[in-house]
Amino acid sequence: MTVYEFFSLMGGVGLFLYGMSIMSSGLKSAAGDKMRVILEHATANRFLAVLVGILVTLLVQSSSATDMMVISFVNSGMMTLLQAIGVIMGANIGTTITAQITAFNLGAYAPFILFIGAIMFLFLKKNTIKYIGCIIMGFGMLFFGISVIKEAIVPLSASQEFISFLSTLENPAIAVVFGIIFTALLQSSSSSVVIFQTFAIQGLISYHMAVYLVIGAAIGSVTPNILASLTTNRNGKRTAVLNLLFNVIRAVIMILLINLFPQFLEFIQNLTPGSIGRQVANTHTIFALLAVLIEMPLAGAIVKLSKLIIPMKAAESKKIEDRRIHYMVQTGTSFPSSVALQQARMEISRMGKIATDSLQDAIDAFFNMDDKLAERVLEDEETVDILTDAIQEKLIALKAENYSEKANEDISQMILVVSDIERISDHAENIVEYQQQMRSRKAVITETGLAELKKLADASMESILVSMSIFEHEDYDRLGEADRLEQLVDDLQIEVVNSHIRRLMKASCDPAGGVIFTDMATDLERCSDHAINVAFACANVNKDSFAEA
Repeated sequence: MTVYEFFSLMGGVGLFLYGMSIMSSGLKSAAGDKMRVILEHATANRFLAVLVGILVTLLVQSSSATDMMVISFVNSGMMTLLQAIGVIMGANIGTTITAQITAFNLGAYAPFILFIGAIMFLFLKKNTIKYIGCIIMGFGMLFFGISVIKEAIVPLSASQEFISFLSTLENPAIAVVFGIIFTALLQSSSSSVVIFQTFAIQGLISYHMAVYLVIGAAIGSVTPNILASLTTNRNGKRTAVLNLLFNVIRAVIMILLINLFPQFLEFIQNLTPGSIGRQVANTHTIFALLAVLIEMPLAGAIVKLSKLIIPMKAAESKKIEDRRIHYMVQTGTSFPSSVALQQARMEISRMGKIATDSLQDAIDAFFNMDDKLAERVLEDEETVDILTDAIQEKLIALKAENYSEKANEDISQMILVVSDIERISDHAENIVEYQQQMRSRKAVITETGLAELKKLADASMESILVSMSIFEHEDYDRLGEADRLEQLVDDLQIEVVNSHIRRLMKASCDPAGGVIFTDMATDLERCSDHAINVAFACANVNKDSFAEA
């Protein structure tokens, strides 16, 4: 093989991969945010999750891209591992469509397809048309790349060295390993299967050799997801392990099947006799479908195995426990309003403690420049967001019950309380961001300024703790104390900001640090405002008139 022929082959592979990328970009642009919306609404129904995986992979033309989105959703807590495995199974079916498309011999029409796509993309102004042009152009590049690959490998059929190398792949174990490595290097199972398909069409490899290469390609396709999961939390890593387990089990099942029942491969070949390219594509698709049908009932066991491989840590178990509903587990007319309201109060109070502790952690992270505490705050903020949605959904369901007017009013107030607590958690996240800004901007706050902020933070925390206690225990005799503490925080905030302005006037304060100072003072004061709302929520007392009295 000459240097020119080698680079022709590499150029064909590059054009094919770029065509896949262009198609994917056009499909993503045309679909907008639909892929993420679809994935977000994948439910615990495994069949629906599989369909979602197929659909999204068809849209993005990449099972790896789908799997990476799944990893990010599991990493953020938006999707469970059981939902994830369904989508992963669907993605493995969806990715076989590429080989089905390329089994059509459209190389002769590739330049015309490219031309039409380029005209639409370059000269038409409407975005939708441009996106469709991008898809068509990618489609043309894909087939043009395949035709270049076919032409480049023709001389290989006369190369004794290459034929000798391919003869080693007649060993099924070596063929599977080569399929894994080749796909891992290409970072795309669709691309490697199409290349194996092309080798088979050109007579360089047998159908049976291609079958084992396809089996290896399924395992090698997991490589991008494993690499992507390295920067995720442990649940994100488990998602990548799920994908690996699914494909390893799939490979074992398929190897056993074709060795115990050799007539199975004959059946696939007889579906399209005389077309080895279509036979390879059908094998790829049928193997994926069979793997899903066999492994779907085992989904729960595969999830458990992933948790054994990457075991749960105490902190992770706590996070999962924090994010589930503890008290409002049942609602309905069988529960009297007094019981339902008490359950809601206990649930909201538990959420309030998480938000309060998070705010204290954020304050400590700011003053001590503690990055570990800052990370905990960000995780707790996610927890509070999840609880906010879950609790408010339960409270809205309670509103539909036939409760008294007074009970319904209390439920409405509790919905507002949940929002106030969620805002306190948001302010904790803001404070963590100020800590990060202090480091990145190398900002400085004077010792006097830090002492003033610390005094304001302590007063704000005291105000919040008292208000949360009043709500939890319905201890409305302490409303006067809560009101005084909230007024104290208001006065302190004005005092420290005025003091800060005087320092600025004397040029004794770092401007970057000064911006952070005033922003944090505002956040601390607003936390106290939200807390006083919580204290007065169900007290049947007008807060403004109470303050005037």
